[in-house]
Amino acid sequence: MTAVLVLEDGRVFRGTPYGAEGETFGEMVFNTGMTGYQETLTDPSYHRQIVAMTAPHIGNTGVNDEDPESSRVWVAGYVVREPARTASSWRSNRSLDDYLKEQGVVGIAITGTRALTRHLRERGAMRAGVFSGKALAPVEELLERVLGSPAMEGADLAGAVSTPKPYVVPAIGPKRFTVAAVDLGIKAMTPHRMAERGCEVHVLPASVTAGEILALGPDGVFFSNGPGDPATADGPVEALRGVLDAGVPFFGICFGNQLFGRALGLGTYKLRYGHRGVNQPVQHRGTGKVEISAHNHGFAVRAPLEGAFDTPYGPAEVSHVNLNDDCVEGLRLLERPAFSVQYHPEAAAGPHDSAGLFDDFCALMAGERGTAGGVSADTGATTSATTSTEGSKGA
Repeated sequence: MTAVLVLEDGRVFRGTPYGAEGETFGEMVFNTGMTGYQETLTDPSYHRQIVAMTAPHIGNTGVNDEDPESSRVWVAGYVVREPARTASSWRSNRSLDDYLKEQGVVGIAITGTRALTRHLRERGAMRAGVFSGKALAPVEELLERVLGSPAMEGADLAGAVSTPKPYVVPAIGPKRFTVAAVDLGIKAMTPHRMAERGCEVHVLPASVTAGEILALGPDGVFFSNGPGDPATADGPVEALRGVLDAGVPFFGICFGNQLFGRALGLGTYKLRYGHRGVNQPVQHRGTGKVEISAHNHGFAVRAPLEGAFDTPYGPAEVSHVNLNDDCVEGLRLLERPAFSVQYHPEAAAGPHDSAGLFDDFCALMAGERGTAGGVSADTGATTSATTSTEGSKGA
């Protein structure tokens, strides 16, 4: 049987169907992670994207019921090189191929994932379509369908992946803090990491207002990762400004970092092909420390890399940069308890170098309650931190 991947610039890759048959459209991107395909598939940040895995063997450990990061697969389509013929893990409940079929995810197996990745690195992420079964047609017609599909720039997607109503993730052990977490596409491991540190996490819809957030009396506010163009997220940005006005400690990751930038008056822009994987080197500007971090983003904040700059909330600075391309990887206010990073410290899947950021957030909340030191000039968090507790999920 035949399947076809068609890019909007006319490049065509032929292969065999993998997962469901039919047609699907999305932004064509690649993920460089050697592991974590199940977490990638269920990460809401991949909504409306066709993801190509650069690792050659995908599906080796099958699919289990413990590792999903949400209740469903969010990728629009899936591209692999060599699908595993057998799922080899005692944790596996079913094969990845069967899982994709159950979820209705149209995929393709091609021998040219390296050529596809190099093409995207040269030309940039672009719209694409995967076609198989009854959806097959002459390439010219398939290309017309791709060109008629929506682009990622200007896409407002956070509301489509956010929880429709609030829910609570209870603290594991004694409760220390109440955190209001705005779900812009949150992964399950994120509130779990905070719960491990004694946080009772109130997960709120993306449409929540500042008044609704502050009505909870939170010790801190968290803005999650998520899909789409941050330039469209005016509602969440307005809510964040209300939080900053109130002086409540704030921590944002990924999409939340971009919205923090917008709240500070900065602009955002689309990266050529984005950062997606678990091997991105990020440097802390103050200490020089380098962390290997997990990423999934196609947009970034535009900000001065050297020195402090003015914002409506006092001076701020870029706290972290990507060593591959000098992309802004972190922001912090110098006179208010607020900071953010562009990457994923929950490590699902990915390295654990950045897990201490959750400790920094807890220390920041403790500091504002007068039980710890104030804002540190080095980290943007507090001078004392709780002990990091790593769970087994997503490791």
